Amino acid sequence: MRDRRTFLKGMGVLAGAGSLAGCTSGSSTDTPGGGGSTDASDGGSTATEAAGDTLSFGGDREVNMGLSPSVPQQNLYVQYGPIRDYLETHLDEEYDVPQGLSVDMNIGTNYSTVIQALGEGTADIAETGPFAAALGVNTDNAEVILQRKGYGSWTYKSIIAVPNDSDIESLSDLSGKTVAFSDQLSTSGCLYPLYSISSEGDLDVGELPEGNGSQAEFEARFAGGHVQSYTLLNEGRADAAAMGAFVRDTKTGPTPDEFENTARTLHEDSGLPRAPIVVSPELSDDAKEALRQSFLNAPDRIYYGADGEDGTDDDLWFSAVREADVDTYQSVIDVADELGVGPDIFE
Repeated sequence: MRDRRTFLKGMGVLAGAGSLAGCTSGSSTDTPGGGGSTDASDGGSTATEAAGDTLSFGGDREVNMGLSPSVPQQNLYVQYGPIRDYLETHLDEEYDVPQGLSVDMNIGTNYSTVIQALGEGTADIAETGPFAAALGVNTDNAEVILQRKGYGSWTYKSIIAVPNDSDIESLSDLSGKTVAFSDQLSTSGCLYPLYSISSEGDLDVGELPEGNGSQAEFEARFAGGHVQSYTLLNEGRADAAAMGAFVRDTKTGPTPDEFENTARTLHEDSGLPRAPIVVSPELSDDAKEALRQSFLNAPDRIYYGADGEDGTDDDLWFSAVREADVDTYQSVIDVADELGVGPDIFE
């Protein structure tokens, strides 16, 4: 294994996020499948009493939420609008916040921009991937407060796919081929696939996911998202593509039938912990707790999209949250350490 600094050491981060300010939308539960969690018994009122002074988010009257580019951006307005509206109303009603508090959402160009915004205090709360979040925690750029339940499970899968007519039958056959990955900090779209290519395919991954991949035994292309990775495969611009299995199994991007008609699964890893929600370390403990409790006490409808109906096309991919911390993602940290991936990825 390469002798590089391990995952748990300090790092720098990259630059900014694109704006989605003004995103518009359309009874609490205590079960893991609903909008709440059994850990949320204290409710928002306790945090209100503990807060005392007016809660400050980033030193202004806005709660800035960072969104990772894990789903097609054209869907984000209708999918995330109800969360924006709920947080804005709930914080104003249940907590002592500045008059006229608003909630704005920003789409990061990649996972690292979201982590940087949290570390700088320009974002207050964000959704991101497991690996990016764990890196953020261990470099004091983020704190994990919640885990999301997606597609009915707290875990998910990573896949490497090839075209149906491909002669690639094993990971070792990827030697000399072009492989698409979703993002350098994607757990399912890069980290686990690289580890499998290295450990099971016995191929040299070089300095990937750091660097340009010039030393790898295959050509790596970073697509900028999971669906984009599939698109490169479907358009014949990659011989294989790594992505979250939700691209294959749900209507995110192609339908399952469309995927089956164009691609087949070469390799699959399962049991990856679902992605977290993280907050900025710059926030006060009371502000962090207000955000945590707001999500834990949220009604199910915040996940139903602009039309407010469950089971329609604008539903969010996740349907519940529960309390979590960086330990929830220890298995991801272990894979990163096995690959020798550390803070240098941000340099």
